Amino acid sequence: MAALLALYLWAAAYQGVVMISTGVPVAIVMGVALIVLPVVGAWALWREIAFGISSTKLVNILKSEGSLPGDDLPHRPSGRPIRSDADKEFPEYAAAVDAEPASWRAWCRLGLAYDASGDRKRARAAIRTAIALHKSNPV
Repeated sequence: MAALLALYLWAAAYQGVVMISTGVPVAIVMGVALIVLPVVGAWALWREIAFGISSTKLVNILKSEGSLPGDDLPHRPSGRPIRSDADKEFPEYAAAVDAEPASWRAWCRLGLAYDASGDRKRARAAIRTAIALHKSNPV
């Protein structure tokens, strides 16, 4: 999907260049927009890819240390954990962050707990905090 989006962004930017080269004022304005929008899209795509790479790196570190949270929760047929059961384990991970707020490991586990509970917005925020903490202090 990322490759298809990159191809689409390139095609849109190319069309923008073609429109600018016509010399028609309306086409020039539309061409500029067709160049600006792909730049913004490429930036957003890069941020998502970088987030995925960084979060995978942190999860792999936790996995290699044997400190990755267990996956013993009951699951739905889709593979997602049952939210009510995931919510029961959440306070443990929140308490770990409260006890050690500078620990990227605690934040990463909290992000995984949020994800298991179905709260993707908070999960991503916690994982972003873990990534930032890991960059500043990888130990």
